[in-house]
Amino acid sequence: MNKILRQAQQLQEKMEKVQKELEKETVEASAGGGAVTVVVSGSQVVQSVKIAPEAVEDVELLQDMVLAAVSEAMRKSQELAQSRLGEVTAGMKLPGLT
Repeated sequence: MNKILRQAQQLQEKMEKVQKELEKETVEASAGGGAVTVVVSGSQVVQSVKIAPEAVEDVELLQDMVLAAVSEAMRKSQELAQSRLGEVTAGMKLPGLT
């Protein structure tokens, strides 16, 4: 029983370390040929949104580009997190992590 508890504690420590590392990693996505660029951390926090001046002329198009870039950056961030956490769990079937 102690062995299982020790393993669980080690797994928890490794996951906490990976989560802290994810906070420092970023992914980037753009839309409209680079008119809108979004950077998101590995912990799914939007770090920055850059909009080219020429993209401001059409507000509806700009809104669509921002939405597309944020959505893509969030998807990439989630994939990054799943990949890193998957390395820690090494094939274990844990709800919400696999």
